[in-house]
Amino acid sequence: MTNPPVCNYEGSDYQQSFWEQGGREYEDRAEAIALKRMLPPSGKLMLELGAGAGRNTPRYAGFERIVLLDYSTTQLAQAQQRLGRSEQYIYVAADVYRLPFRQHQFDAATMIRTLHHMADAPKALGQIRNVLGSNAVFILEFANKLNLKSILRYWLGRQDWNPFSLEPVEFVKLNFDFHPKAIRNWLGELGFSIEKTLTVSHFRLGLLKRVFPAKFLAALDGLFQPTGALWQFTPSVFLKAKVNGNAQNADIPSNVIGLFKCPECTGENLQEKNDHLLCPNCNARWSVNDGIYDFREKMK
Repeated sequence: MTNPPVCNYEGSDYQQSFWEQGGREYEDRAEAIALKRMLPPSGKLMLELGAGAGRNTPRYAGFERIVLLDYSTTQLAQAQQRLGRSEQYIYVAADVYRLPFRQHQFDAATMIRTLHHMADAPKALGQIRNVLGSNAVFILEFANKLNLKSILRYWLGRQDWNPFSLEPVEFVKLNFDFHPKAIRNWLGELGFSIEKTLTVSHFRLGLLKRVFPAKFLAALDGLFQPTGALWQFTPSVFLKAKVNGNAQNADIPSNVIGLFKCPECTGENLQEKNDHLLCPNCNARWSVNDGIYDFREKMK
């Protein structure tokens, strides 16, 4: 798949409708517990893939600089409104299949509730591997096709697709569930080693969320999360992976522009102009609007 389709949240009120008003406090709290268990205490440069409106970004406060990447500029604008403009946050609109960053710069990356939109997950993961330095930490969350609900539905004949097979299942357009073994295989082939596996959202049932407080369910979820080292039957799985090898890491430039490469020709040394970045190698121009670097399409 050379040009995989992109799930675009442009113009969406996803943060408000799904997280703030959608009864997802339990899931948010449970994910916070998992992240806290996996995140390095500090670092220099973090890449947050699928940052959306910045729901998780404050949880990465130990990092000196955080690049929030999303395909939607409206989501990034909401994140900017929430977090403000400072040297710590860099807002980038880009296609994950064509990341606009130089190689081996980031010492950590997260991808939470984003891989399930990837029609070509191995290609996306390969792009992420390219921008991570040696021994960098990658925290990945994925939607698990091998969850108890899908297994029961399959055994009862209420579901056609097989939760035990390794191929992804697209249950809604550009919404995919993955088998844990397939994810591990892809990461291993790319040179990652899995350091920790946590299962999350053990109690993602409407009845339970109506009966018990979110704080209680999340605390209970936290007790069960380490069982992910033994089996993975929850709808959400978190992996902490580390880049293998001793390749030399790129120096992190003090100038933000030095982080970037041209996604069109991979040329480096982009030049900063009034409202865009110019690639001197192919003359592509990339918009900079209200503090958001936009690498989705070239300016005309």
